[in-house]
Amino acid sequence: MIKNEDAIEEITQLCLETVAGWEVLTTNSVNEAIVKATAQQADAILLDLNEMVSDFDWNTVLQELRNKPITWQIPIILLTSTEQYKQLPQLSELGVRITAAIIKPFDLSTLASQVAVALDWEC
Repeated sequence: MIKNEDAIEEITQLCLETVAGWEVLTTNSVNEAIVKATAQQADAILLDLNEMVSDFDWNTVLQELRNKPITWQIPIILLTSTEQYKQLPQLSELGVRITAAIIKPFDLSTLASQVAVALDWEC
């Protein structure tokens, strides 16, 4: 998960780890995210768009992930507000494929199942 705020990141991580039993790695840097996604062979990336990652804007983050041969196939799920979600159609023009978007505020009791459904995983 490329994080937003520490509190949201911690709660989201705890929820996904305890409810679904998934290992969740977090970062606030695109470069670190790419390194972790590559080294750990990430199954999915959750990208919180509320606060831009310190070294890239979110369009650049998504393009970087999609342009790297080792990360282009990793499904990306956006955690986003309604206003940001309205900007998503322009991503297809940039060649960025998003697996799903989960609108904030989200319900922690259903977050793991929302991610599982988006990725066609069992939870």
